[in-house]
Order: sequence, then structure tokens, then C-alpha cells
Amino acid sequence: MSDLRQGFYGKESAGGPWDAIVIGSGAGSMAAAALLAHAGSRVLVLEQHYVPGGFTHTFTRKQYRWDVGVHAVGEMGPGSPPAQLLSALTDGKLEWASLGPVYDAFHYPDGVNVDYPDNPATFRANLRAAFPRERAAIDRYLKLATQIGDGLRGYYLAKALPRTLGTVVESLSARAMRHHLTTTTRDALASLTPDPRLRAVLAGQWGYCGAPPSRSAFAMTALVTKHFIWGGSYPKGGSARLAATLLGAVASRCGWTRVMADVKRVLLERGRAVGVELAGGEQLRAPLVLSGIGALPTLGLLPDEVQRARWATSLRTLQPAPAHVCLYLGFQGDPRAAGASGANQWFYESWDNEDQVWKVTPDGELPRAPVLYVSFPSLKDPLHADPRSHTGEVVTFVPWDHFTPWVGKRWRQRGADYEAFKRRMTEQLLGQLFERMPGLKPMLDHAELSTPATTDHFVRPTRGSIYGLEPSPARFANPWLRARTPVPGLFFAGSDVGSVGVLGAMLGGVLAAVAAEPWATLSFLRRAM
Repeated sequence: MSDLRQGFYGKESAGGPWDAIVIGSGAGSMAAAALLAHAGSRVLVLEQHYVPGGFTHTFTRKQYRWDVGVHAVGEMGPGSPPAQLLSALTDGKLEWASLGPVYDAFHYPDGVNVDYPDNPATFRANLRAAFPRERAAIDRYLKLATQIGDGLRGYYLAKALPRTLGTVVESLSARAMRHHLTTTTRDALASLTPDPRLRAVLAGQWGYCGAPPSRSAFAMTALVTKHFIWGGSYPKGGSARLAATLLGAVASRCGWTRVMADVKRVLLERGRAVGVELAGGEQLRAPLVLSGIGALPTLGLLPDEVQRARWATSLRTLQPAPAHVCLYLGFQGDPRAAGASGANQWFYESWDNEDQVWKVTPDGELPRAPVLYVSFPSLKDPLHADPRSHTGEVVTFVPWDHFTPWVGKRWRQRGADYEAFKRRMTEQLLGQLFERMPGLKPMLDHAELSTPATTDHFVRPTRGSIYGLEPSPARFANPWLRARTPVPGLFFAGSDVGSVGVLGAMLGGVLAAVAAEPWATLSFLRRAM
């Protein structure tokens, strides 16, 4: 453990003064901390959990290990700007493996299957084969996805600027993007094609941003398509390598990641952030405070008079994306014999993307889950050592309100009613999975369901949302959701100011670091890129 703490968390004897304090250790926080450290700042990262990494951390049961939120990452091919940036931030120690020629496989009713491959030409051909009469609509959508993905760069760069200047830059450099950011996916796709099935397929990856077509900004749907246009990748050695390499870079530059450090409030003096106070009363000071825990949880760390300010009230009108459950599975045998691979499998019960949250009926019945997202972490990782022990995950979205009676209760001690509800959900999910992939059933050795109550215990996102704020038109129209907050010295990092997913959260972290220390960070980025 001593070697791990020195190489990963930093030296325990490390002390201030600190140039920057980063709240949380999720993807956005780690990117911000690593960039600041490379730019010469002494950085302290504070994590309330006993394992850093946020939704990038892993856990084990017996011989099995699962990730909790990293299933596929796009744009990690050789020479891509995000891959170059991550390589620079991790000192070249983070490596990626392709998920293969297909990274997502979609299964719809009536035997309609569409593979999402690792190159745009094959993707176009797959869509045309499934919808031969919709060639023009398919071509138009793919062209738009590329244009939007490229055009959002100016919009996000403006997020690092002060609000007044940033608004001007946004209006000049990202004017064309404003329409796509404030139009819903449902409306945009309806203008492209009358075919409801094609619209369902084009929005089928809505689970990567956490909002159905009627609530998501079309720019986010297009951005997900552009993000994966050359396929998906997975960190070699598992998703915990993100924390090991990013926080390792912080540690090697006199920084420190302190776990079990629960921040209770941000300290303000004369209206400026000057540090934080931990749950036990300890105060830690720095001239810069960056928070990667989400905009709404960060507001909860500020004094009441700040929370009543117009900008804070405006942010609280935004809604979080839905919560989820994840069924973690351990297999004895090779899941590839049952049709599994490194590709993620999406099993849809209907063509209706608007009704994909799994809800208990008014009379208390638990129906079939509308969609299963099935992932096999051990098959994605070329460093997985045991050829006979493998892992799987089944994810689906659920209402947060179904689990509020158990939120705040001690982990693994939430009572018989909670365990009974989990058993019902586990049995239903397993039943649906084995209908789709029956060869997995005799291999099953372990099954464990994680719910939003557990997500809240370990990560504390708003209402259990793995994606933070819902990527809706209202979110992108809000002028206050940017890296530099109205509180001097306080910055938002993470997906709420960036975009959805792992790289989206890291983008938010980079924006926060640039806003906090523009000259030093931009100098490093110019050298790295």
C-alpha cells in the first residue's frame, strides 16, 4: 500500500501551500488536476470515497473485476487530438485497445439489427442496408454529425472565458451551432426523415447522453455519432488506469490525491473562493478551487446567500439525466461461445425511444426492461489474464424516485424490502438477458445489482445521474453554465460544462484548468498538441 500511495495518490506527508484544490476525482477533476500539474501548479485533489476515479473506478468480487462507468470511448485512435492530449496528460502511460470492427450492436424488434462499426464508410453502408429507401436522409445525417462535431469546438472554447466575453465569442464563432444546441433530437430527425424506425436507429445511442430524443439537444446526438465514427476503445488494464495515470502525473509533480476527504463547504472571503472545509472541520486553502462533482452539488457547498443569487437559481432549474441500475455478472467459461465480444449490445423491446426508463407499474408490477445495454469488460481488455473467468454488465435507466426510500441508509444495510426489490429486478434482467444470449446462463457464477442508492453512496451525483445535467436545449441555453463561475476563484469542471461521457467530462476539466490558469495551461497544450 505504501508504494501505491506514493506512486498513485502522492506522498502522504505532502502539505501546502497549494496552488489549486480540486473537489472530486472523476474524469473532469482528474483532467483538470493533471493539466494544472503539468503547467506547474501544486494541486490537491480531494475525494470523499476511499477509491479515486469517480465513475472511472473499478471494484472486485472474488476473481472478478468490473468498471462502473467506462464502456466505450471514441476518438482514441493514433494521432487524434483527444488521444494526443490524454497521452500528454498521463506522460504516455495510458494505452487503449480497440473494441474491434464493431463497437456497438443494436437489436430491434422484427429482427432488425444494425452494427455500428469502426469506420464511417461501413457505418453508412450498414444504415443503407437496413433502410434502402432512406439513402438521402442517412447521408444528410452523417454530414450533419461531422459538421456539428467540428463546429462545437468554438462553442466549448468560449466556455473557458468570462460570461460576458464568452457570450460574444459564442455568438461569433458558434452561431451555426446554436440552432443544433437548442433544437431537440426528435424535431431535428423529424425534419430529416418520415421513417420512424430510421429516426429510432439514429437516436438509438441516446443512452450515451442520458436523454431521450424529445429532451436531448440534437447537437449531442450528432456529437455522439461523430465521437464514435472511427469506433470505440477501452483502456488497457481496465478503466482504473485512467485514475492511476492521470493522478500519477499529479503525484509526480508534487501533488496529492487525498481520499476519504469529504468537502462540506467552499470557503469564501470577501466573496472570493479561498479553499474548502472538510466534514471534520479541517480547512484547506488555495487561491483556486475547481469542482468536478457537478454544478448542482457544487452549489450546495456555497453559503445560502450565494445560492439565492440569480445565477445559482437559474442553474437549479436544470434537470439531471436519469439514474440507472447495473447488474454485474461473473462467468465461468468464455462468453464468446454465447455470442459475446468486445462490442456493446443494445437490446430494445420496442421502437419507441421515448419510453425507455424502466418503471414499476401503478399496481406494483415490474414489467420487462425497455432496453438492455450489455457490456463485457473482460473481453475488451487485452490484459485480462484469466481465460476462464469473465465479466459482464447489464445497464438500464430507472426513475430516481423508485429508490429514494433507501437513499442515505448504510450500504449493504438497507433492509429486507430493498433486498427483495433488488432480487425482483435481478431476476427480470437475467431472464431478459438469457432470452437474448441463452449460452450465458450455464456460465453464470456471480450476479450483483447496483442501484441509484449505491451510486449516491459512492459518487453522490444529483439524483443518481451518471451523466450529470440532462443534455437538453435548456442546458445549452443557460448562460451561467461555464467553467468560470460568478464566484471569483471558483470553477466548474466536468461534464456539466463539457459534454457527455468520459471525454466530455475531461473536456470540462480542461476548460476549467484553462480558465483558472490560462497562460501556463495553454503553453503546455501548445507543446503537447
